[in-house]
Amino acid sequence: MLDWISQNAKVLTFFTNLGVLLVWLGYAQLLYLGFSRQRRPRLIINRGKRKDIDALCIISNMSAESVFIEYIIADLQTSEGTITMDVTDFDQEYEEGDEERQQNASSLGNVNENTRQGPLGSGGFLHVGTFSNLLERLARDEGIKMDGHRPEGDLTFQHLTIRLIGVYGPEDMPIGAERSFELFANEDFRSLTPDSWDTKRLSSFRQRRKLRKTMQELNDKSFSSSSKFRHLNNGDKNDSDDKKGEKGRSQEETREDAAEASREE
Repeated sequence: MLDWISQNAKVLTFFTNLGVLLVWLGYAQLLYLGFSRQRRPRLIINRGKRKDIDALCIISNMSAESVFIEYIIADLQTSEGTITMDVTDFDQEYEEGDEERQQNASSLGNVNENTRQGPLGSGGFLHVGTFSNLLERLARDEGIKMDGHRPEGDLTFQHLTIRLIGVYGPEDMPIGAERSFELFANEDFRSLTPDSWDTKRLSSFRQRRKLRKTMQELNDKSFSSSSKFRHLNNGDKNDSDDKKGEKGRSQEETREDAAEASREE
């Protein structure tokens, strides 16, 4: 036995070193996977409290570090076009005498009462209101008359997409996430179902370069909303279309860039 070992010492040494190398490679792979998992940004968009149109739109940060939320974009697809709006800030409806209250609320200590922009800690969450509130806000901006949760006339709402753009921890390039929800035109128009089981992450190098370019364009053009909506067979909306036409043309290119950058080719 000893003679056989001495005669095959070189072969045994080779296989021993190979085994040690494979063990270290496996250990290094585990370390890399653990590091990559901790550095991978993870934002989740989901329904909360309910499962229908009155559910809260919940945004959760499951990353290892904080994410600074820059933009929250709502994209409503209808049978007559698409409406896009920045819903990062809260929807403010003013009444007589609200000016003084608004001045008092504009202090630094109450900034979280006016906007959802800001850092979202690891394991933290926020909501952007109910899905029905988002639909009403989009419809009001476009001048669409609503009958409860559904639009009047033959117009139908088809999909509502929530898109996030933010900055993850100390990294320089932005990240993104999006999720679409299908709207069913049943009797009460209260059905809302996610198109996919999970939120789509926009974190590849190519996607993040596009998001960085999109953020710069949104900041430069002070993007708030844009529309590809067509007011078909609605003659009483001509004046509204004229007022929105200039805004839509000036921001249409920005809207297309934002949508393209947030979808993986």
